Amino acid sequence: MRLILALLLPWLQFFTIGKPISGIVCLILQLTIIGWLPAAIWSVYALSQYKTDQKIREAGMRR
Repeated sequence: MRLILALLLPWLQFFTIGKPISGIVCLILQLTIIGWLPAAIWSVYALSQYKTDQKIREAGMRR
């Protein structure tokens, strides 16, 4: 679900992972037609980093 959100509304995805400043910057980038693709790529990358961080936290709690 978040991947679809990252592709369609990249700026909103940043707010769902707790990065509001990045979301605002992404929204400004997305307002230009040319900036939509870099915003979507940045959003997908940030989502993958968020998932990695979640897995690391979960592994640390298991110890």
